[in-house]
Amino acid sequence: MLAKIFIKPKKGILDPQGKAVFGALSRLGFSQIGDVRIGKYIEIRLNVNDKSSAHADVQKMCDTLLVNKLIEDFTFEIVEG
Repeated sequence: MLAKIFIKPKKGILDPQGKAVFGALSRLGFSQIGDVRIGKYIEIRLNVNDKSSAHADVQKMCDTLLVNKLIEDFTFEIVEG
């Protein structure tokens, strides 16, 4: 199984990296951009066959290590194969 984890700053949390990219894109002439938020993408290959077990494991990984829940939101999906 493959876990695909998407992490981004919570709404209202400052994102200096996103602001820097926004400024750079604006200077390059991309004036139609309203905002930029920078996040993280993590892939974890799991050696399990049960999708519900994989889901529970990834949830626990996110809760205990991968995500700072004070400032970040996350979603994930489990893909077979």
